[in-house]
Amino acid sequence: MNEQLKEKLKDLPKEPGVYFHKDKDGQIIYVGKAAKLNNRVRQYFQKSRARDPKTEALVAEIVDTDWMVVESELEALFLEAEMIRRYMPRYNILLRDDKSMAYIRIDYDSDYPTVTTTRRPMDDGARYFGPYLSTLSVRKALKFLRKIFPFAVKKTAGQKRATLYYHLGLDPGLEEGRTTLEEYRANLRKLMWVIEGKRTRIITELERDMKRLAKEAKFEEAAKVRNQVFALKRLGQQVIFSDKEFMDISKDHALTELVNLLTLNAYPRRIEGYDISHMQGTDVVASMVVFTNGVSDKGQYRKFKTKINHNNDFYNMNETIKRRLSDKNIKAWGCPDLMLIDGGKGQLDAALKARDELGQGKIPFIGLAKREEQIVIDKVRSNVTLNKEQLLKLGGFFEESEDYYLLNIPHNTNIVKLLQRIRDESHRFAVSYHSVLKQKRQVASLLDDIPTIGPETRKKLLKTFGSVRGVIQARDMELEKLVGEKKTIILRQYLRSYRRLDPEDSE
Repeated sequence: MNEQLKEKLKDLPKEPGVYFHKDKDGQIIYVGKAAKLNNRVRQYFQKSRARDPKTEALVAEIVDTDWMVVESELEALFLEAEMIRRYMPRYNILLRDDKSMAYIRIDYDSDYPTVTTTRRPMDDGARYFGPYLSTLSVRKALKFLRKIFPFAVKKTAGQKRATLYYHLGLDPGLEEGRTTLEEYRANLRKLMWVIEGKRTRIITELERDMKRLAKEAKFEEAAKVRNQVFALKRLGQQVIFSDKEFMDISKDHALTELVNLLTLNAYPRRIEGYDISHMQGTDVVASMVVFTNGVSDKGQYRKFKTKINHNNDFYNMNETIKRRLSDKNIKAWGCPDLMLIDGGKGQLDAALKARDELGQGKIPFIGLAKREEQIVIDKVRSNVTLNKEQLLKLGGFFEESEDYYLLNIPHNTNIVKLLQRIRDESHRFAVSYHSVLKQKRQVASLLDDIPTIGPETRKKLLKTFGSVRGVIQARDMELEKLVGEKKTIILRQYLRSYRRLDPEDSE
């Protein structure tokens, strides 16, 4: 360990956080998390510790170390996962597999909402939060939260009486009507706010509710709210989710480079990324991904289905940005600090025209062209100022046309890795939604192609079973009762392969 690093490590804090080991070229070679940064980081340099060959090789390359402090261990877990995905350090190979990630799943809109963990998020209408690198830590956090905001974890077929968990104060008791569905969903909203890092906001609202209930002489209900407030305030001492506003984003080198390069007035706390996906103009969709404080914020992701199918990405991008920046959506989602468009001059121009037509010209817009990973800036309309000295410092250069700057920056820099991460996530999200729509369209036309199944029979089947999927999952005796034995045999012959592919049947 060199003397400069030795002096730097004296300032290691005792709080939880994420640390970044770097090599002689300043490249991040390992990202790790710690409950106490000063203890964990120092362990790497203790000569008495027995280490495996991989760790020995890592320590031999460490020339510098940086860190970011967060509020809790679970926030450190989340931040570590995001930073590994962004920088892909070569010593984190074992942590690259998405199968190790855990998500929290809340099917808020169902008639019996449940809260569970899963490793495979699906486009099933439920709300997902994550990813987290440790399922054990996530479950431990939910165990604490369930005592404050009771929730169900599964629905048992035929269950009519409240479970034991209700009597322990851990379940809403929907079976016996102990809690209405509306009250339960209000409770789940508070739970989701905590997961999203809005703990302080909830405490403020609960304290206001507590005072109101006390004034109305509803002392028993006021006491329950008071207990929730006390429990939430104690969560900072547990392994639990934290308020994202406490994260010192000035420690994020990528955001610092972005601010300096584009001469932004402040750190972009909310960056939104956009991409378009379609197949020759059919099933056209757009994605909006959100990175809060440089970290993916999946609870804020949104998807758009264009009003008409159009094989024109410029048109599709223009429509998407107009819808995003409508008064309704700005009121609901707020304004971004920076918008990243997946594409070159054409896509950026279409997005800027939409922004300007809606009078939102103050929002900075940039593009990221795929082929050369060039950052695209409109000289006048992007609402940023290129810092050419900072560009040179990053080892980059620019190409200039009458209206645009095209920035070429080494792909191993922090800023490019951040923008690539946002762009790749928006592309993944758009393609995922497009695939779902494409599959639904293909399945929806199944009944049209089956001989002897005419319009009246199709109408009868869909009315009885709700959807094509319901027809696929229906029992033979149910189908025979509705359409007769012969038509049931034909239906089964045509739908058999789709039934095998049904994800619900394969679990």
